[in-house]
Parts: sequence; C-alpha cells; structure tokens
Amino acid sequence: MSILSYDDLPLWSAPFGLTLLDTVRMKSHINVLDIGSGSGFPMLELAERMGKTCMVYGLDPSPDSIAMITEKAALKGIGNATIVRGVAEAIPFPDEHFGLIVSNNGLNNVSDQAASLAECFRVAGKGAQMVLTMNLPHTMTEFYDVFEETLQESGLTDEIRKMHEHIASKRQSVEYLKDLILETGFIMNTINVDGFKMRYSDGTAFFNQFLIRAAFMDSWKAVLQENQADSIFLIIERKLNLLAAEKGEVAISIPFVCFDCLKAGV
Repeated sequence: MSILSYDDLPLWSAPFGLTLLDTVRMKSHINVLDIGSGSGFPMLELAERMGKTCMVYGLDPSPDSIAMITEKAALKGIGNATIVRGVAEAIPFPDEHFGLIVSNNGLNNVSDQAASLAECFRVAGKGAQMVLTMNLPHTMTEFYDVFEETLQESGLTDEIRKMHEHIASKRQSVEYLKDLILETGFIMNTINVDGFKMRYSDGTAFFNQFLIRAAFMDSWKAVLQENQADSIFLIIERKLNLLAAEKGEVAISIPFVCFDCLKAGV
C-alpha cells in the first residue's frame, strides 16, 4: 500500500490552512519555511502557489512525514519543495534565511514555544512575514465537558486536573500567544479568530473516526489509569449518544486563531 493512502489528517488541518493561505502575501524569489509539515499541507500547496522562483522547506521531526512528503512531491512533480527532519526549537538553517515562515497548527505541539519563536525570529529575514494558525483552549469543548462530568461523577478529581493540564499544554489563549510572539520581536499585523464545527451522527461515530483514533484518543486515555480508560470512555460515548438523540447530532467546536506577523526591516 502506498504511504500516500495515509492522508486523513489534512481534513483536520484544511480549515486552518485555508485561512493561512488567504493571509500569506504571495511573493517570488524567496525561501519559505513550513514548521510542522505533517503530511504536506499547506507546504506543498504553498510551493505550487509561490512558483518555481521560491524554495519551500518543510520541517518536521517525524520520519513518516519525511517519507510521505517526499513521495507526494515526486508524484506531483513539485521540484521547489523539500522536507527536512528537525524541530522548531533548533531550526537547521542560517540566520535571516527566509522571507516567509508559516506553521499550520504546528507550534501547538512543540516542547518549547518561546524557544521555537526565537528560532523563527533568527531565521526570518528583515521584512519577512510569519503566519501561524493555532487551535484554542475551547477546542472540542463539547467532548471535554462530558469527559469532565464523567470524571467528576466517578470521583476522579486528580484525573480532572490531568485533563486540564493536557489541554493547557496544547492550547493557549489568544492573549498569551500574542504576548509571546511580540516578546520574541515580531510585529503583529492582524489577529483573526475563527473556527468550525466537526459534526457527527452520534458519539460512536465521533470515537470511531480515524482522525480521533489516530491523533487524540491516546492522549485522552493517558489522563486515566489503564484499568479505567475503557469503562470511562464507554460512559462518555453513551452520554454523547444521548446528546445526539436529543439534538440530532454531536457538533464539536474547533476555534482557532491566525496570527499575521512581520519582522521589521528592509
């Protein structure tokens, strides 16, 4: 089976990425960096839109991402894109190398956001644009409300704390992120808060979706003791099914922010 068949995650990243693409100022003859390239969106789309005078570099720590993007670029004949293995806290490029830096929900997942942004500032050339999308603390609030309610009813107060710590480790407020970016030295042009809904027939469909199983379920279950996980999530599924019976569906909110930033200079 081709590695290209593993391509569901762009469904999650597409709404963020479309906003990112609308925010990017298209230019020629620049180097572009995409941090946390995943399966290649919007990195490869940017390479095609920016044209052959630009070189688009992806940065990702996953060997699977490296293989997937390399195969996709070859299949599509995109010669101005290459993927590099690495992390945002130590970007393997020289100072002021890029005229555009983007990250589509990638800086949510780094181990040190401040260090990553400092590296972005270092490799950004004078006048470079930086466009970042990030999902926000109320992401999937409909699920997390039921999760917390179930933990509370089960007397699992320590697990409630762990759940909130998990959310805080992945998603920060707009104000926190704005201050962090400004402290790094970037100028803020615009902040666009938006969002979308992921709609399911019921809780069973929600938990069975490949995206949820591949990208979220393990971290949710890590909040619990191993012997608790199956029973707790069965209760949550039943509650979401009852919610769907009452409202006609389970609608999961995904709020996000798009920052349009600039490194001063000419």
